[in-house]
Formats: sequence, C-alpha cells, structure tokens
Amino acid sequence: MDEDYYFSIDDDTINDKVFVLVIYDISSNKCRNKFAKLLLGYGFRIQKSAFEAVITKSKLMKLQSEIPRYIDEKQDSVRLYTIKGKGNVMTWGTTENYNVEDVIII
Repeated sequence: MDEDYYFSIDDDTINDKVFVLVIYDISSNKCRNKFAKLLLGYGFRIQKSAFEAVITKSKLMKLQSEIPRYIDEKQDSVRLYTIKGKGNVMTWGTTENYNVEDVIII
C-alpha cells in the first residue's frame, strides 16, 4: 500500500512543519518506556521502536534537546530523520491510519 499524505509538506519558508521519523534501540525497559512516552507527546507509534510526527521546527529542536536525557550513549541508539517535500511511503502488513490533526501534544 502506498501512502503519500505525510509528505505533503511544502518546502517554502511559510510552512514551519517538518515530518520526522524516530527509530530507536534502547536496552533498558524502563528507559525505553519513558522514551516512548516522550515520543507519544510529539506523534504516534508506527512500529514497536518507531514513531512518526509532523511538528514545527521549534518542536523539533525541543525534541532533539530532550533525546540525550533518555538514553545511555554507550549502548543505546536513536535515529531521527527529518523529511521535507513530496515523498512516498510503501507499507506491507498491518497499518493503522492516523490523522495528523488527531495528535495532541501535552
């Protein structure tokens, strides 16, 4: 199934939103659960260790500053991708449809 609705973000200076994909591998269950709760404040889970969000650039900077507090840099890994412009996501298997407008940031 092709999905391209997430990437309908213009690359102009008027639009302050970016699409982000965060994937992680955190060894501690406690830290992993806290990190997942943090990410739920920005977007939604698409897989066990992957979150997507459409957020403002200022929220992105806030998220980037918060990430180091949740990980052990010697054994954990977090990757944050920012994607702008038109793109396409291909998915296989079970997926949930999320409306970006339904995400509530606490």
